[in-house]
Amino acid sequence: MFCEKAVELIREVHRMGDGQLPAFNEDGIRQVLEEMKALYEQNQSDVNEAKTEGKSELIPSIKFRHSCLLRNQRCIAAYLYDRLLRMRALRWEYGSVLPTTIRFHMCAEEMEWFNQYKKSLATYMRSIGGEDGLDITQDMKPPKSLYIEVRCLKDHGEFEIDDGTVILLKKNSQHFLPRWKCEQLIRQGVLEHIIS
Repeated sequence: MFCEKAVELIREVHRMGDGQLPAFNEDGIRQVLEEMKALYEQNQSDVNEAKTEGKSELIPSIKFRHSCLLRNQRCIAAYLYDRLLRMRALRWEYGSVLPTTIRFHMCAEEMEWFNQYKKSLATYMRSIGGEDGLDITQDMKPPKSLYIEVRCLKDHGEFEIDDGTVILLKKNSQHFLPRWKCEQLIRQGVLEHIIS
């Protein structure tokens, strides 16, 4: 019936918890747009008929369909905006490289937006904080210590820290590393913070 598909899109996003991105519902968006096109065409024919033949009894149905058009438009905008906010939060949580499970749920336009956002954020971070820039995505919570003990959850290869030391990150190995160097790898699931 009227606006049901659009409301279902909103429910779909609402059911997902924070930090999750549901698969882009291209079919649902297409159905809502088709409904909007049908409502618009019906309104156009009724408006023309009401003007030419003076049928004022069509005006309430025209207003109702117009309200449905506006509601569908707001629902699609809310659906897309919620997804955009979730993608922006995922950039801060996972860094510039999203896991494939999350990328799989994004459409091509969303991937393009994410890449543009990633570039804009990188440009801004390079512009502040001196010659090397400042990574504002690090230390989302104030650190209690500068070094932390971590366990490697999967083979990652060589990892270089600021003093030039190269550490081999092998599965189940434990290391005492600077927090800011390994925080990104913790978010990506390569390392795990060992809390003693």
